[in-house]
Amino acid sequence: MGCECSKLTSCCWVAEQDGPAREAHDDENEERDEASDLPPFCEYTIEQLRIATSGFAVENIVSEHGEKAPNVVYKGKLDQRRIAVKRFNRSAWPDTRQFLEEARAVGQLRKHRLANLLGCCCEGDERLLVAEFMPNETLAKHLFHWEAQPMKWAMRLRVALYLAEALDYCTSKGRALYHDLNAYRIVFDDNADPRLSCFGLMKNSRDGKSYSTNLAFTPPEYLRTGRVTPESVMYSFGTLLLDLLSGKHIPPSHALDLIRDRNLQMLTDSCLEGQFSNDDGTELVRLASRCLQYEPRERPNPKSLVAALIPLQKETEDPSHVLMGIQHGAASLPLSPLGEACLRMDLTAIHEILEKLGYKDDEGAATELSFQMWTNQMQETLNSKKKGDAAFRHKDFRAAIECYTQFIDVGTMVSPTVFARRSLSYLMNDMPQEALNDSVQAQVISPVWHIASYLQAAALFALGRENEAQIALKEGSVLEEKRNKTS
Repeated sequence: MGCECSKLTSCCWVAEQDGPAREAHDDENEERDEASDLPPFCEYTIEQLRIATSGFAVENIVSEHGEKAPNVVYKGKLDQRRIAVKRFNRSAWPDTRQFLEEARAVGQLRKHRLANLLGCCCEGDERLLVAEFMPNETLAKHLFHWEAQPMKWAMRLRVALYLAEALDYCTSKGRALYHDLNAYRIVFDDNADPRLSCFGLMKNSRDGKSYSTNLAFTPPEYLRTGRVTPESVMYSFGTLLLDLLSGKHIPPSHALDLIRDRNLQMLTDSCLEGQFSNDDGTELVRLASRCLQYEPRERPNPKSLVAALIPLQKETEDPSHVLMGIQHGAASLPLSPLGEACLRMDLTAIHEILEKLGYKDDEGAATELSFQMWTNQMQETLNSKKKGDAAFRHKDFRAAIECYTQFIDVGTMVSPTVFARRSLSYLMNDMPQEALNDSVQAQVISPVWHIASYLQAAALFALGRENEAQIALKEGSVLEEKRNKTS
């Protein structure tokens, strides 16, 4: 990117008065619409979250630093909704009341620019937050560690705008403080739209630290006072603009030196060559420079950032998943025969596949029997399963439901396959909600079992929940692909 020196000298270092702010894009009705598909904030029990995450299974860890991180994030399912569960270490949040007050306050926010907080758990030493699950990784992943393609300029501008809108909304609701804003805090939803994680809106716990990143990226006033302010958040927004411009995590001091020396070639991601004009590049540098002003009062506020970023938007008609090169919906997926059958709602084909599969996928599930296996009760339980299998094989699905239910209700032996078979039997009897419940239960028992996701898709299609069904279908395809690679 080239840049005319006069533009830089006149725009980068002079703190300007914020121009007329854009009127709030969302009125109260739109905010209500955004929240309509989300449940109200609530408090969960540790047992509910343990079940939702399959016992906090290692396979369900989605946080960047894995199992040994102080605050691990798990994916899970609760009431058929995919969730992210952040579990703090035992020393965090010793003040129960403070934790609950913070969580309830953040949980009142509802915005499609946020990965919204759905609930929390505070039992004994346990402190957990429950949020919407975002399946398409973090900005850090797509910006710094991309595999298929670098992020396009138009998408980088969209990220900047959506983030500014998220911060503007939070500010308007009295939550202007965001702790440690960085590329790991921006996540991408099912449509590949960027959202701001709600976790950073919570005040930090006992240590009181608001920044865990390298000190080179920390606002200068935070180093002096140890306190985060709304202006500190704007400084961090400036570092994110540098990330988007460069494709690297460049310390602000180094970036500002490059700008002073008018060496923007070193600052700009070479992957972006030819994707934007000098004027657009200069404007993004100007915004970053304003956010990184040493004096907090000279930095812009979120509303003025939104107003400045709207005119820069490119390719606004293209959905984010297209700009990101992310598969969206089942049509673009190479579906297996089972996936195709679920997409077509071909229940006969699904039955043939499940019958052929048998119980071989139960290996590794918790199927050991206690000493009860030698009792008459256990023999009756096993007989119920055998009768259910015979009914399933002969397509007597009502009898299969009855026999499998007798087996499940005893609860001595856990079998994801039995839940899958009863799920299909429910579908055959036009009972899609019961089918969905069983397919979710199968995944609770075996978190990475692709068949559970496929059956969820079939049940969701039957319920008319097309978007959720497509997501479950994609999830099943991804899990099946991973399984095939490892085997």
